[in-house]
Formats: sequence, C-alpha cells, structure tokens
Amino acid sequence: MAATHSVEQRAITAEAANAAVVAAVAKAGELGIRINVAVTDASGVLAAFLRMPGAFLHSVDIALDKAYTSAGFGFATSKWTGILQSDESLRLGMPTRPRNVVFGGGLPIRENGQLIGGIGVSGGSAEEDEICARAGLAALGLDS
Repeated sequence: MAATHSVEQRAITAEAANAAVVAAVAKAGELGIRINVAVTDASGVLAAFLRMPGAFLHSVDIALDKAYTSAGFGFATSKWTGILQSDESLRLGMPTRPRNVVFGGGLPIRENGQLIGGIGVSGGSAEEDEICARAGLAALGLDS
C-alpha cells in the first residue's frame, strides 16, 4: 500500500490571470478611476499584475495584499468588517497582521468550488475596487 503525503492543488492559468486583470482595468476605465490589479494563485503567489497610468503608487502593494488575503482566507476582504465586529481579539489583532487587508476589493477566485486564486484591486473606493474585481471574475465566467 502506497502512502500518500501530498494533495493536488489547482492553480489559475497565466492566460486566465491575464484576462482577469485586463477586464478589471477595462471596468475601471468605465468607472473613470485608475487602479492597480493583482491576481495570485491559490497560495497567494503573484500570477498577474497591471497598473493603470496615474494609479496611486501606494495602491500597488494594497492590490497585491488584497489578492493575497482573499486567496489565503478564501473569502472576500470586505467580509472582515462583519467578522471583526463580533470578536474583540480579532478586531485588535487581524488588521495589524502583515499583508492582511480588512476592507473591500479582494475576492477569491474559485472554479467549480475549488480555490484557484485571488484578485485584488486598489485605486478607487472599496466598493469601486470590488466592482472591478468582480469584472475580472466575470471575464473568466466565474463568480465569487
């Protein structure tokens, strides 16, 4: 009997990651905002990134961290607000964790229920960022 000491893990393709960032930027253009958008694989490693000319420089890292956070936890970064309200220890500790973003604009990317990555957008309001991230998912025929 062979022992199994590993699991298979699916990851977003380079083509899909690229299509998602392009679609998010197109949506930002429609909204009249300039964004940075990042897509990671399921482990939070960068797969694609696109920065619109004139997008905030500090939003580069925020977009990366939104994708990292949503891939790492498997839920939208906007959900942290509700989670933090119900637990004082989490409210004090989680926002201080390096790379953990606790406001909107990051979404997990799932295909057939399997986590394959995360998308993070930064440059507009949290709501605008999430709209752009959802456009990235929609371009892949996916929903968070």
